[in-house]
Amino acid sequence: MKQPLVLLVDDEDELRRSTAQSLDLSGFKVRDLASAERTLDLINPGLNGIVVTDIRMPGMDGMTFMGRVHEIDADIPVIITTGHGDVQLAVKAMREGAYDFIEKPFTTQNLAAVVRRALDWRSLILENRLLRAVAGKRDDIEARLPGRTQAIIDLRYRLRAVAATDADVLIIGDTGTGKEVAARALHDISSRASKPFVAINCAALPAALIESELFGHEAGAFPGAIRSRYGKFEHARGGTILLDEIGMMPDDLQIKLLRVIQERVITRLGSNESIPLDVRFVATSKADLQAEVAAGRFRPDLLYRLNVVTLRLPPLAARREDIPLLFLQLVREAAARYRLEEIDVPPHVIADVSRQEWPGNVRELRNAADRYVLGIDQRMNEDALSGAALSGLADRVADFEKSVISGSLLAHGGSLKAVYESLGISRKTLYDKMRRYGLDKNLSGYDLPQD
Repeated sequence: MKQPLVLLVDDEDELRRSTAQSLDLSGFKVRDLASAERTLDLINPGLNGIVVTDIRMPGMDGMTFMGRVHEIDADIPVIITTGHGDVQLAVKAMREGAYDFIEKPFTTQNLAAVVRRALDWRSLILENRLLRAVAGKRDDIEARLPGRTQAIIDLRYRLRAVAATDADVLIIGDTGTGKEVAARALHDISSRASKPFVAINCAALPAALIESELFGHEAGAFPGAIRSRYGKFEHARGGTILLDEIGMMPDDLQIKLLRVIQERVITRLGSNESIPLDVRFVATSKADLQAEVAAGRFRPDLLYRLNVVTLRLPPLAARREDIPLLFLQLVREAAARYRLEEIDVPPHVIADVSRQEWPGNVRELRNAADRYVLGIDQRMNEDALSGAALSGLADRVADFEKSVISGSLLAHGGSLKAVYESLGISRKTLYDKMRRYGLDKNLSGYDLPQD
C-alpha cells in the first residue's frame, strides 16, 4: 500500500509551508494547499490519509470544510488547528466530529504525535472495511482467475483490496492474459456492482462520432442529431468505465478524457451544461505506457491520472504450473457452452499441454480447449487415444502429478528449492517423486519441444 497522505490546508503561506516541511522531516508524506475548495477534489472514500486544516480561512472555513469532508467519508480524521482564543470553537468542532485539535503555536513533536495517531486510526478503518467486504460478500474470483502460483494469488488479493476502494485502476498485461476478465471482476465485487459496466474499445472508436459516442449530444448539435442522446460516459454513471487498450486512443481525445478524469464532469455536444460524472475508470493496455509516453504517443498527465493503482497480469510463461488446472477448467467450460457431457481429459493430453508454449496466453489455451472439446484438434485426440490404456485412477493421478512437477521444474529453470517451495512440499518429498517418475531437473523427464 502507498504511504498515507497528510492533506495540510492553511491560507497562511509561510506557516503552511514551514509546517509541511516539519511534517516531511518527521517522515510523513504531505501535500499542502491554500484553500479548502481545492482540497475537496482530493477527498474520496478510499483516501488513505487524513486532513489537517486551519479553522479560520477565507472562503470555506475549517468547520464547513470538515462537514463537506465527512459528507464524502465520515471516517476521514480531520485535525483542526486554531489560533489563540478559538478554543471554544475547537471544542465545538470536536463535538461535530473533528478527530482532534491543536492550538497555535504548536511544536512539530505535538503535531506529529496527533498526525501519527490519526493515520493509524485511518489505516485501521480501511483495513476493517476491506475485511468486511471480503468476509461479507462471496465472490468467484478464483473461478474467473484460477491458479495456484504466487503470481496469480497475489493478483487476486490485490483485486479484492482495490475493489473495496473507488480508485481508478490501470491493468497491464500481454494479449490474452485476461485484462478484461480482471476488469469485470473488479467491478462485480465492488460497491458499484449493481450499476453499469461500460466497455469502450479505444482502438475502434469511429473518428467522426467519437465525441458524440462518449459524451452524448443535444438535439440539433450537428446534422442528423434529431433528439438528445446519452453518451457512453453518462450511461455508466454510478458504475465502471473500461477503457480497453487506452494506448490506442487518439491524442485529441486523450486531452478531453484527461479533463473528464480530473473534474468528473462531462458536457454534451451542443450544450454548455456540465453534468457530474460518478464513475470509476479502469484502463487496460498491452503496451508499456511509460514507453509510449517517452515516444510521444501518450500523454504523461493522462498516465499519471489513470495509474492510481496498477495491476499487472502475468503471462502463462510466468505461471506454467497453472496450465494443467487452467486447461481442465477451460475444457469443462467449453463442454457446458457447447451443451456436451463432461469430457474426460487423459493424462497424456494434460502432460502435452503443460509442455507447450502458449504465446497467446489464456486466450490461446481457451481456443485449444474448445478445439479439444469439439474433437477438431487431431494431435490432441491422437494423444488421447494413445493414452487410453491409462484407465486406472492411480495411473491418472500419477501422470497428472508428474506433469505438474515437470511443469514446475521447467518454469523454475531446474531450481529444486523454488519447485518444492512453490508446490508446498518438503525437499525429501520432491526428491522421492522425481526418482519415482524418472524426472531430471534439467529435462524434467521429457524431450523438450523443438522449434
